[in-house]
Amino acid sequence: MHIFFQDAASARAGAWMTVSLRAIAENYDLVAGLAPEAECAAVVKADAYGLGAEQVAPVLAARGAKTFFVAHLDEGIALRAVLPDVRIFVLHGFMPGCEGSMQARGLIPVLNDPDQVRSWKRFCTKNEQAFPAALQFDTGMSRFGLSSADLQDRAVFEGLNLQLVMSHLACADEPDNPANDVQRQRFVDMAAQFPGIPRSLSASSGIFLGPEYHFELIRPGAALYGIAPSEGNRMLRPVVCLDARIVQIRTVEAGDRVGYGLSWAATKPTRVATLGLGYADGFFRAQEGRGAVWHDRTRLPVIGRVSMDSISVDLTEAPADLEAGDVLSVLGSAQDVDALARSAGTIGYEVLTSLGSRFHRVYVPAA
Repeated sequence: MHIFFQDAASARAGAWMTVSLRAIAENYDLVAGLAPEAECAAVVKADAYGLGAEQVAPVLAARGAKTFFVAHLDEGIALRAVLPDVRIFVLHGFMPGCEGSMQARGLIPVLNDPDQVRSWKRFCTKNEQAFPAALQFDTGMSRFGLSSADLQDRAVFEGLNLQLVMSHLACADEPDNPANDVQRQRFVDMAAQFPGIPRSLSASSGIFLGPEYHFELIRPGAALYGIAPSEGNRMLRPVVCLDARIVQIRTVEAGDRVGYGLSWAATKPTRVATLGLGYADGFFRAQEGRGAVWHDRTRLPVIGRVSMDSISVDLTEAPADLEAGDVLSVLGSAQDVDALARSAGTIGYEVLTSLGSRFHRVYVPAA
């Protein structure tokens, strides 16, 4: 999946991010196949988890996705320009006074509290049309959504043109966690107050919990982009490769130190490579002493602190003929996004959404 030197811009690049649209399409097929009775939507918030919604969303639409989810109103506006005919839900609803911007683009707000519900109803009444909306329930995560107490005032919800009721699982990446079943039952009970309205409980990890969590609509996000739904579950195709060129190689002597704070000291003469990526590119500062890049199947540890624009790598185990301009792998067959995340003490979601815009991007077509 590694593609370099396609044109002058890629030849100038110090690092490349290769995104397989084919793998994203195949992951969509895989996830949709787990819930054949449910509609399979697609979550493309945060610019398709950092991979480019403008490139990714049309591929998912071509694969059959008719419903998309974003987090913010402006994300919905941008997506509507790319996909004029799909259904787009905005998970955060809208800020006060922005109802008109929502409706003008044909976006559907997910209403998360009674005030949003009342505001949307007032807007619909003023315009003499019941524009579509969704409701989110808080089933135990205490984040977004209407509580059971909020649902007691039935008059608040009368007249809504509801397209969906939904909630979100807090522990879906832990299949044996009893909280999953508790939230599921709460969701069933709350949704029963809105009979006939399609229901959605499961995002990526929840889909893998089984059919009883699927309801009428599933909404995969991270799974589309190759992030494992739970530890040990590696059935999804990897989507991203990240490769960086060596900017400089030097030999440091025993006792020499590397990087800010001089936190790493050589115990013997050591060849050190400097690569042009750092925490501004999503290679986190926490990787000091833990992270690595790869030459084929050889692990090359990061030494010293990660800088904003560069890292230092110990080349002791690398071939002696490596030189400036050669390419090392950051994400690929030897180290996927979840593995890189673990070495930073975080999760794959944070790695993908932090990769930034400085890499030269190459998209492998879906077909």
